[in-house]
Amino acid sequence: MTTAALKFLNTLTGKEEPFVPLEPGKIKMYVCGVTPYDECHLGHARCYVTFDFVRRALGRLGYQVTCVQNFTDIDDKIIQRARERGETPSALAERYISDYFDKMDRLNVRRADAYPRVTAHVPAVVAFIERLVAKKLAYVADGDVFYAVRKFPRYGRLSKRDPDELISGARVDVDVRKQDPLDFALWKAAKPGEPSWPSPWGPGRPGWHIECSVMSLTVLGGDTFDIHGGGQDLIFPHHENEIAQSEGATGKPFARYWIHNGFVTVNKEKMSKSLGNFFTLGDIFKSHDPRTVRFFLLSHHYRGPLEYSEDQLANAKTQLAEIDDDLQRLDAVLKNPEAVKPKEEKKLRLLLESFDARVDQALAENFNSPRVIALLFELLGELKARVAKGKPVWGDGLERGMSLLRKTLDDVLGIASAAPTPAADEEEDAIVYLVEQRQQARQAKNWAEADRLRAELAARQVVLEDTPQGPRWWKKK
Repeated sequence: MTTAALKFLNTLTGKEEPFVPLEPGKIKMYVCGVTPYDECHLGHARCYVTFDFVRRALGRLGYQVTCVQNFTDIDDKIIQRARERGETPSALAERYISDYFDKMDRLNVRRADAYPRVTAHVPAVVAFIERLVAKKLAYVADGDVFYAVRKFPRYGRLSKRDPDELISGARVDVDVRKQDPLDFALWKAAKPGEPSWPSPWGPGRPGWHIECSVMSLTVLGGDTFDIHGGGQDLIFPHHENEIAQSEGATGKPFARYWIHNGFVTVNKEKMSKSLGNFFTLGDIFKSHDPRTVRFFLLSHHYRGPLEYSEDQLANAKTQLAEIDDDLQRLDAVLKNPEAVKPKEEKKLRLLLESFDARVDQALAENFNSPRVIALLFELLGELKARVAKGKPVWGDGLERGMSLLRKTLDDVLGIASAAPTPAADEEEDAIVYLVEQRQQARQAKNWAEADRLRAELAARQVVLEDTPQGPRWWKKK
């Protein structure tokens, strides 16, 4: 366990506070998953890259993390879209679940420990609703079951809203059968042609909110877990309703800490289909490498809004290419015996010894990914500055520094570092021969021939640099 004390902003309290797990060294985390009725978009990428980074950070800080993420594989939107396309809701959901995994795999989002689905937990949902009905926190109306919001005094605590001022929000249907406009559906009576399951109130299916309470508590075990995550748009009503129904049933705290990532914006407006500023990952990946997209997402703090534009992505691509090129340049230095020396450099040693602790501190202070990237560029700059002096550098220090950089990229940020591009034996022999011929031409001051050979090397995607220790080269990615 690192010495860095973890603290982050808890949406529930509205404060940045120290984290204390229920069980020392272990964390149970639930992240709201997708409703698979359409292709994954940039908003999904921001959410799941964020929580992949949080999970990596927690692991780096010494915690054993169990991560659960659901699929809402039955829902009004799925049923409607399936009807429009002439297919079954289950077939539609399966296709877009596959799309989710494809896109998140390309973004290097590690798989959760479990992916529960609503359709596999309907009996548990029914049993949970029965507990709420028995406690008179829920009531039946024509085969539907509603949660009585006014009977939960702490309603509004997460979203910091006063129930008296609230108006029914997203996915909260106005229904004259409700005792209060804020009451929400726990169970929906079946309509003709819709998938349904048996229940004491007649055939139907779960409401949107109840599923996450049931799946999180069932799969993670117990009545309370450590961290609940999701997008900022889920705070109300979804997460507010989860708290009400979960704590109403168990009488115990639901999730102790809540983490929410900010919106993706376009021209300062929230990205949405209705505004026509909506971007699927499939379309983005046609022109931008997933590594670039992940780097772009993590270069902004997860809490704030993320402004999407082609210029922003182009800037991320440039920064990532700089890192890749510099690492390859430093790899080339290590291959040249005349460019390295065994003598230790105290300043570099101290920088290397403190690097991991500084990364840990950035992670422990509200999962500060931009700060981690800044530390990466700082160390990279120090290594480049030593090489740029044209004098032999401390080889062990250079190698250790590059190892730290690659470990930070790979394990902490989840952005696979670009390994040196290998050349086949025959190709490498030919490159070495051309480099030697060019060096001889330079020594003979045959500049025209030296330029010709440089151009031939460039055509082979070889980057060539002349240094006081002789030429160094590497293959472009």
